[in-house]
Formats: sequence, structure tokens, C-alpha cells
Amino acid sequence: MHSIRTRFTLLTVLSIIIALSIATLIGVFSIRELGKSDTDQMLHLKCTTGAMHLESYFDSVEHSTDTVATLVQDSFDDMPYDQLENQVEHTRQLFNKVAANTHGVLTYYFRIDPEFSPTVKGFWYVKTDEDNFREHPVTDLTQYNTNIPVAPKWFTIPKMLGKSIWLPPYDTENLGTRVISYNVPIYWQKQFVGVIGMEIDYETLAQEAGKIRLFDHGYAFILDADSNVVYHPQMDSVLQYGEKVAMGAPDQVVGDQHIHYHFNGINKEAVWLPLSNGMQLYVTVPLAEINSGWQTLIRRILFAALIILLLVSFIMLRFAERITKPLLDLTESARQVAAGNYEIALDYNENDEVGLLTRTFKQLIKQTQEHINHLNRQVYIDAMTSVHNKASYESYIQKLQEQMEDPAKTLEFAVGVFDCDNLKYINDVFGHDKGDVYIKTASQLICRTFKHSPVFRIGGDEFAVLLRGEDFQNRDELFRLFRQKREELCVAAASDWEQAHVTMGLAVYDAQLDSHVIDVARRADQCMYENKRLRKEKQRRMKESTKTKADG
Repeated sequence: MHSIRTRFTLLTVLSIIIALSIATLIGVFSIRELGKSDTDQMLHLKCTTGAMHLESYFDSVEHSTDTVATLVQDSFDDMPYDQLENQVEHTRQLFNKVAANTHGVLTYYFRIDPEFSPTVKGFWYVKTDEDNFREHPVTDLTQYNTNIPVAPKWFTIPKMLGKSIWLPPYDTENLGTRVISYNVPIYWQKQFVGVIGMEIDYETLAQEAGKIRLFDHGYAFILDADSNVVYHPQMDSVLQYGEKVAMGAPDQVVGDQHIHYHFNGINKEAVWLPLSNGMQLYVTVPLAEINSGWQTLIRRILFAALIILLLVSFIMLRFAERITKPLLDLTESARQVAAGNYEIALDYNENDEVGLLTRTFKQLIKQTQEHINHLNRQVYIDAMTSVHNKASYESYIQKLQEQMEDPAKTLEFAVGVFDCDNLKYINDVFGHDKGDVYIKTASQLICRTFKHSPVFRIGGDEFAVLLRGEDFQNRDELFRLFRQKREELCVAAASDWEQAHVTMGLAVYDAQLDSHVIDVARRADQCMYENKRLRKEKQRRMKESTKTKADG
């Protein structure tokens, strides 16, 4: 026979299982469709955003080069041949202004065809730092005899095609740097003059394209108008060509400029967009990473459903035990109090009999703990001066000793020892009640000076101070201030017992000398007695000097 608590729990759990199963099936289907749609939009958005950044990058170079080329071409249309050198110089000045405001440019040049002019060669400027360019010797084209298959691409291809063109990556002949360039042919009376162009550092382009990333292994690559690879993360391997071939025979055409394909054993999804310079930007991502988003979400939903089921079952069990648990807590708390642990947390606060019992028990614990704290205060606080007593001093030293013996800790501390002079004289002449005033005055003087350090009364007229932290760093200044306040107090006092003739001694912990805190305290005590001897000697000499003057 099952109890009511068991049957209630089973019925609740069964109802939750049915409801969660229906909701989970609907959620899984909806999330799958929504996840695919969102991922496709994310892929298109990443490609569009990347294309916009690259367009801005390419447009800056293309616009600057076309601007210079247009102005130069216009000036060449009516130029006498013998003004060629002047026109080149004019172009140099124009190019200098334009290139400085062009993002990403590495070199710019105006190279004259040796067949047009064997003497005027043009110019070539190379970027030296963020804002400056320096002129570099131009490439000697006569060694190639302008042979198209052999001569530099940046010169021969624009000459051959007769139009502006972006060239795929190549290595510059003189700089040994990999670049891509935009070049514009210039003509004079329909005769080829030379090439105006700008080169972009391929590493700069690679950084711009490398920023286009999606998920963990998604990346972008760029093809030119002839499907040559301009940029690919695996530019130095054959993978760049293999991926281009794989995309040419896709597994599925999802839509315009959107395909599924497999490459290197990985199923992938890719989208692409044309750039205004004839290149194409591709963004590709493994299908596993695309699907992982909604698949992970589905797994989380299933996991959450399981957690909810377990949580509700747990709540039902807890609810069934609602009455018995507070009593069990009270029993355990009583055991803890009996063992000396008063840090008990009892949260039950309902307005019923168990709640009343719990609040009463908590009040009892509070009063007991306050009584113990009061007893501890009586044990560790000096009744007359309200500073720490000798028992507290010994406890503090023991804790400090434990830290000293820990090799992982580096300690810095000092011990100050103080002794009240003339206490016996005050007691004998004015009475012990005035002696007590004398001791309290000395204690207050020490406490006002060493506000951030513990002060201990370790004997009838002896005190100690343990300096650490900021007080330790400022110990010399504090002891100077103490002497100053002591003198001011003694001068201002109307009676002997209101003065505070206190002798002090200080010792700093030295790991080479001190194996125990007591060793530091003993050196401080010796220093104090030496200071006391010196003060007495000084007072004796002053008396003798005064007497001598009186006799004279």
C-alpha cells in the first residue's frame, strides 16, 4: 500500500512527462526550421558585410588611381611630346597628394614605356611608415624588351588589354613583397605611353579578408574575374584550388549564390557576392557548425525538460516533507550547539507551532553566543585601560608565530615596549588611585599615537604594541610623534599623576636573528631598558648641573 505522499508525487510526475513531451516535440520542430533560417540569414549578412568592407578598401585604391589617371589622360591629350617630362613631374605631385589619403596603399607609380620614351622613365614610390612614401628606383623594363610573357604583369597586361584592371597576387621584382595592384593604361594620340597604378600589400588584404569569419571554422576567400584565387586562408597549399573545383560541382543549389558542397571530407555551405572590381567574395562554413546552433538548442531543451521533471519531482518530495524537515533541522541544530558551533542557519519562519519553536531556539542561541562573547571580552580585555591584556598578547603572538613558521609567507612587523616611570613614587606619595590614573593616562597616550595597531597591557605598568602594515612602514614617524605628545602632555599636566613619563623601546623582526616572536619582543624590552637607563643618566646630569649652578 502506497502512502498519499507517494501517490501524489507519481501522479504529478506523470502529468508533467506528458505535457513536456508534447511541448518538446513542437519546440524541436520549430527550432530546427527557425535555426536553419537564422543561420542562412547570418551567412548572407556576413558575406554582405564583408563585401562592403572590401568594396570600401578596393574602392579607395581604385578611385584614387582612376582620379589620377583621368587627370593625367586629359593633360596628355593636348600635350606636345617634348613636354613629357613636365607632365610626369606634374603627375608625381598629384599622385603624392592622392596616395597619402588612400587606405592600404603600399606603392604607387607612373611607368613610361621605353618604346615611347627611352629617357623619361616615370617614378615609383614605396610606403616607408604610416604616412610617408619614399621614391624607389623604377623597374628596368628594357631588360625584358617589353616581351609580354616575360615582362612584369602590372605593365604588360594593361598594355595588352588596353583597359584598367585588377591583377591577382604577384611578387614585386625589387621589394620581394606579395601584392595585388590596380593599373590604368595611359595614351598619347592613341599611342601607349605607360601605366599608372597602385599596389596593395597582400598581407593587408589578407588581414581584411581574414576578419570575415563565422563560427569556429568559417572563413572567406576571394576569386578574380577569371576565377583565379586572390586570397584564401590556405593560400600556400593546393587546398585553395581543390575548394574552387568542389564549389563548381555543388551537392545542392540552395538559391542564387548559395550552395551546399563537400570538400576535404567536410560538408559545407557557402554564399558569394560579386565585387565592383570584378572579383567575387565567398564565405563558407562547415554544415556541422551551422547545424550545431539549433541542434545544441534542441539538446538544451531536452536537457531542460529533464531538469524540470527532476526539479518538480524534487519539489513534490520536499513539499511532502514540509512538516518533518523543520523538526529535523531543529534536532541537528541542537546537536551543533551541543558541539560548540553557534553559527546555525534556521530559515523556517512560518506562523505555526514549529515556526514559534524555531524562533525561540534561535533567540536562545543568540543570547548564549552574546554571553560567550562577553566572557571572552573579560578574558582578553584589561579592565582598567580597556586595551588588550596579557592573555590576548600571548594569543596574538602565537598566531604571529604560526605565520612566521609558514615558508610561503613573508612577514614584516615590529614590537614596541613601553614602561611607565615613577609609578612607585606616585603610588607611595599620592595613593594607588592616582597611580591608576597615571597608568590610564599612559595607555591613552599610546593608543592615540598608534591608532591602527593593537595595544596590550602586559604588566602593571608595561605596555606593548605590535606594528604591521602602514604603522610598520611609518614606525619612525610614529615614535617621533609619540615623544612629542609625551612631552606636550607632561608640560600641560597640572599634577604629577596626570603626567605620563613613559620609556619606550622598539625592535624590528629580522629573519636572520629571530626564530620566535619572543626574540623580537626581548630585543624591544632590552632597547626599552637601555633607553630608561639613558634617560635616568640624563636626568641625573641635569640635577647635578642645576645644583652646581645653585652652589656657585
